[in-house]
Amino acid sequence: MSKDAYFRGKVCVITGAGSGIGRALAENLARRGAKLALSDIDTEGLAETVRRCEKFGAEVKSDRLNVAEREAVLLYADEVKKHFGVVHQIYNNAGIAHYGDVMKSSFKDVERIMDVDFWGVVNGTKAFLPYLVESGAGHVVNVSSLFGIIAIPGQSAYNAAKFAVRGFTEALRQEMLVEKAPVKVTCVHPGGIKTAVARNSTVVEGVDQRSAAALFDKYLAIHTPEMAAETITEGVRKGHGRVLIGWEARLLDALVRTTGAGYHRLVAFTTRGFLPR
Repeated sequence: MSKDAYFRGKVCVITGAGSGIGRALAENLARRGAKLALSDIDTEGLAETVRRCEKFGAEVKSDRLNVAEREAVLLYADEVKKHFGVVHQIYNNAGIAHYGDVMKSSFKDVERIMDVDFWGVVNGTKAFLPYLVESGAGHVVNVSSLFGIIAIPGQSAYNAAKFAVRGFTEALRQEMLVEKAPVKVTCVHPGGIKTAVARNSTVVEGVDQRSAAALFDKYLAIHTPEMAAETITEGVRKGHGRVLIGWEARLLDALVRTTGAGYHRLVAFTTRGFLPR
């Protein structure tokens, strides 16, 4: 089966489709002949994504959606099923970021990240999972992060959410295998992708947000969203349980596997004086 044939006619749901990896995924799947249910809280960005996808002739349903609002996500899943009659794939991609040490970050800071980055994934997964099973050929794709593999100073809230996404997704994959359910599950770990997530992130008091974002864009934003989308869709097509995006993701994954807790001191030493204070 060709790369495009695998996705042709499939109904694919993508959250956070208004920019970055979400938009790139939407365009990638549109080119492959998929039908799309796209959502974001950024309606202007979402409209641009829809315009691009419709150029490829894709059938698109677009909605404003806050993935942290559980009842809204549950209703949204019902509406997508009613609109298309079936749902094959859900890409839980929506996410936000926050920079700040544990001592300086407020409870609200941490809760906000967990609400979107973790609970948003749980909400989307549980809302759509019954329909994916019903389709007979379902696939859950949850976007974690390189920071769901390795912890970094100043990223405790983001690390917590993305590690949680990883654990939740890997457990779900095992459950689907145990039950022999017709649903594949993939956890995605992007490395440094050129998106607006850093520029839109929140920071603790005393840290310059623009400087923190510029640091990420200069040293860490290595790969294009289009490269990330292609890697993800190939991983989905091949049924991979884990997808690492970028050489740095593969390298740091190997570091963690090799050193265990030993990487903590190495990262602390390497980042001292480098991270925004």
